[in-house]
Amino acid sequence: MEVVVFVFSLLDCCALIFLSVYFIITLSDLECDYINARSCCSKLNKWVIPELIGHAIVTVLMLISLHWFIFLLNLPVATWNIYRGSRCPC
Repeated sequence: MEVVVFVFSLLDCCALIFLSVYFIITLSDLECDYINARSCCSKLNKWVIPELIGHAIVTVLMLISLHWFIFLLNLPVATWNIYRGSRCPC
């Protein structure tokens, strides 16, 4: 069971890193005027909720599997992401 939790966590973290790189590339395209602001927002907004869900799943998995230290490391970041997502006017 523990191996499954950590393998899933690794895959989820890889997906979150990929999303972060995608966000940076898209924002860099916006800065260089390759895309307009509306197109940038539409590209990035559709990935905000999956990012929040992915991070929340890893945090909850660490809580359920009783890995307290990793859970406590993830908790502030997950809380900040949920706070940031809940403030969105969309």
